[in-house]
Amino acid sequence: MPFPVVVETLYYNFKADHDQGSGSSFVAKKGSATVFTGDYLTAIQRAVDSIAAGQRVSVIASGSIGAGTITIQAGKTFEGCGTINAAVKSGRGAIEVTDAANVNIPYLNMTGSVYFGMRFFGTTGLTLGDITFDLTAGLAIRFERDKAANSNVKMGTINCKRAGSHCVETWNIDRLEIGSVIARNVGECGLLLQKVTNANIGTVDGENVATGNGYATLRFANQAGKINNGYATNIKIDRVKSRGGGRGIFCVSESGGAEIGSIDLANNGGNAILLENCYNINIKGGTINGGGEVRLAARSEFANSRDIAITAKIDGTTVRESPCTANKTKWTLTGNAAKTICT
Repeated sequence: MPFPVVVETLYYNFKADHDQGSGSSFVAKKGSATVFTGDYLTAIQRAVDSIAAGQRVSVIASGSIGAGTITIQAGKTFEGCGTINAAVKSGRGAIEVTDAANVNIPYLNMTGSVYFGMRFFGTTGLTLGDITFDLTAGLAIRFERDKAANSNVKMGTINCKRAGSHCVETWNIDRLEIGSVIARNVGECGLLLQKVTNANIGTVDGENVATGNGYATLRFANQAGKINNGYATNIKIDRVKSRGGGRGIFCVSESGGAEIGSIDLANNGGNAILLENCYNINIKGGTINGGGEVRLAARSEFANSRDIAITAKIDGTTVRESPCTANKTKWTLTGNAAKTICT
């Protein structure tokens, strides 16, 4: 028999009859009524399918969904209070929200080897709260590139360990809020912003992120921050911290319109900062200690970088601007870094 559960009106609760949560010992209940008894994935999906917009599913038990996908429809709240273990399903997420408004996922704990842990497109009013990943492979959160765009997306704290790819990869979002992204021992980016506009982000914090490749703890790419044909400041990030790994901050491919309040970068294996064909980037203060050089660059296929301002104390590495940016970079530098910059 499954463990007893505490059930509230309009809540679903799941319990397993042993700690591992395997087999067919899961019960989905609404009040005193049993919706489903059986395997973990089906119990969760049956519960989600059975509630209406404005109602909630609480997954209390831990278990494995295998190479399955949980789909959450418009207006529903999904609480993953237990630990959901997942396996790779090519091109798909273990949890998906697609073409749906006002979905709320306040809690989630996920383990396993995934293709995408969570996959989204065509969302409005999506809210993610405290989301924790401890993965052995895969990409944790993915907003799709070639599907419908998203608006008014909010995230609380995203904790991500051991993802083989990115912790949070965003595409096509207007109005994005993130409290923090905390990335540890991650293969590619901590936070990757692509075609994102009007964003407010608290902290991006990475340790051993993007070791040995061209990614970064924080990366702007593919016209992030571009609104119509301009780059007025519309992406604001309070703080970026990066230790070891590859690059600390990387901006590329006609991105910009971004302000970073404070940086704390140390011993990055790649560039501490690389800005390449980016427009209106303002780093307002902080420190860089060791690691790869701070580099302003440009490729010939895009317009030269312009309207750059960097204020920082830089020690134990170098600073290089080549070619000179348009509209003259505003450098306000202290520390012992050797500098090759345009004046």
